[in-house]
Amino acid sequence: MRKVIDLQMKIGEISIADIKFDLRSRDEIPKLLQGLQQIHCNREIREQVFEILKKIIPEDIDSDNGRPGMDLWKIFVLGTLRLCCNWDYDKLMEIANNHKTLRQMLGHGIMDQDYNYSLQTLKDNISLFIPEVLDEINQIVLKYGHKLVGKKDGEDLKGSCDSFVVETDVHYPTDINLLFDAIRKAIILIMRLCDQLNIGGWRQGKKGLRKIKQLFRKAQQMKRSTSKNEKKKAERNQPIITAHLAYLELVRFFLDRVKESIAMIDQSDIMVQLKIQKIEKYIAHAERQIDQVRRRVVEGETIPHHEKVFSIFQEHTEWIVKGKAGVSQELGLRVCIVKDQYGFILHHRVMQNETDDKIAVPIIEETIRRFSDFRSCSFDKGFHSPKNQEELAAILDKVILPRKGRLSAINKEIEQSEEFIQAKHKHSAVESSINALENHGLDRCLDHGIHGFKRYVALAIVARNIQMIGDILQQKKVKQLKRLKKSERQEIRQAA
Repeated sequence: MRKVIDLQMKIGEISIADIKFDLRSRDEIPKLLQGLQQIHCNREIREQVFEILKKIIPEDIDSDNGRPGMDLWKIFVLGTLRLCCNWDYDKLMEIANNHKTLRQMLGHGIMDQDYNYSLQTLKDNISLFIPEVLDEINQIVLKYGHKLVGKKDGEDLKGSCDSFVVETDVHYPTDINLLFDAIRKAIILIMRLCDQLNIGGWRQGKKGLRKIKQLFRKAQQMKRSTSKNEKKKAERNQPIITAHLAYLELVRFFLDRVKESIAMIDQSDIMVQLKIQKIEKYIAHAERQIDQVRRRVVEGETIPHHEKVFSIFQEHTEWIVKGKAGVSQELGLRVCIVKDQYGFILHHRVMQNETDDKIAVPIIEETIRRFSDFRSCSFDKGFHSPKNQEELAAILDKVILPRKGRLSAINKEIEQSEEFIQAKHKHSAVESSINALENHGLDRCLDHGIHGFKRYVALAIVARNIQMIGDILQQKKVKQLKRLKKSERQEIRQAA
């Protein structure tokens, strides 16, 4: 039976409320743990968060039978810590097994010093989170954070909205290296399946892969002529075409062999069917890449952008050009965030095949549904369209959205007003929040698949808001300590 938290304290275990932190520390770990400590110690917030955490337990699991799973509180602590510190699972495992204060937060005492987390346990449990659950927790965390900073009831929330790119964990894509990825996976998986089913024919599979890689490297290293002489260009292009055709021919040969092996396999077993479906997915990738390589190299065709795939493993990856200095392109997905005047991230949206102007109205409507006192927001020019100007003005009291192109006399007057200019200058503060998110996990997503990407982003947003709560609490404690020391010094002087 999986628990939210083990209420029965063990011998030598310290209550979470009694954990002490170094107030001089500027590291993100104490800040995050102090934020988590405050959530745990506030009964109202704790009960709300714990009730939501129960939703990540799969419904098909019988809660009364089987081994007890990892406590949900531990999953939440370790999940937010991983994103806050921008760690992979190996680093998380090392810290979870050896960091004294963290183990106290996880509920470990003297009696279970030898208890260690395994790598697969951490992966399996943290991946239970879903973006919807994290969004609900984030709303509770934010409401508490607003109370902490002294937001009054009825006070309006003022936001800033901007997008940035979260990269996926992929290599730079070319059509020939994507083809190699596809044929490599197809061969490796069919070798494993045939070995499992005692089907011959793939004993020399690794040797075949080496031959494919040799031809791939040869095609990869050949460069086109930069000469202005058309004859020299044509002479240079012919060896390139020959190298690519040899590569494609060998890949096609092994693809046909993979298909022949699949035809020989009895697919009555559901597990075998699933493995074959995975192999067929890579076969489809390989056939698409063969077609595109042939069209580009042999026929001289330019492949349309919408036909291209930028990763066969992370198929949601997009090629994004934002025009930043020194950054020609980024491989990943755009993420749009809405920040309030206190620095908290109110809402976010993962943008698949969307641009800023397409999501300006939807993300503000979603933010208002979560926070009814959200009244104004600033944007950059990328979010502008005449329709957006009208629709945003209808749902917000104040919209700071610069227009593109030449301005009419009325619009010029609006954008040159002191109020508009001041709000426009304050908009740059959202870049600070984006930079903080990138430094705390959202520079590159290490999780796989679009679901993993959305979970990764949502967990980073929650972790960042909790870390901010911890930082606010730490600064308040430091000020209290300074006042206490000052009063003690005054008492000593008076006594003297």
